[in-house]
Amino acid sequence: MSVDHVENTGGDTSEGGAEGAVAAAAAVRYYSVAPGVNLNVRSGPGTGYPVVRTLSQGAKVPIYCQTPGTTVSGPYGTSNIWDNIGDGEYVSDSYVYTGADGYVTSRCS
Repeated sequence: MSVDHVENTGGDTSEGGAEGAVAAAAAVRYYSVAPGVNLNVRSGPGTGYPVVRTLSQGAKVPIYCQTPGTTVSGPYGTSNIWDNIGDGEYVSDSYVYTGADGYVTSRCS
């Protein structure tokens, strides 16, 4: 089953130098992808965006910010929230166990 994966490619350290990078890294939490799912990572917050890669079963992803997009039904309910897991990489929140039905971090700007 392939659905809407993630590597941490590092954050923007242009402001705050090393201290800013450490603070930003400390603020990012990792969340589990639904069991038994190979999750499609898309270039934008919706099913109309191209798949850029697929996360393997058991993956954990960072959520840098969240944004509304296409409504998707998955193991963790139906939601229009999309999680930004890297630069130009989004997954549907309904396939990521965050422990909440709403936003768990800031909205993407």
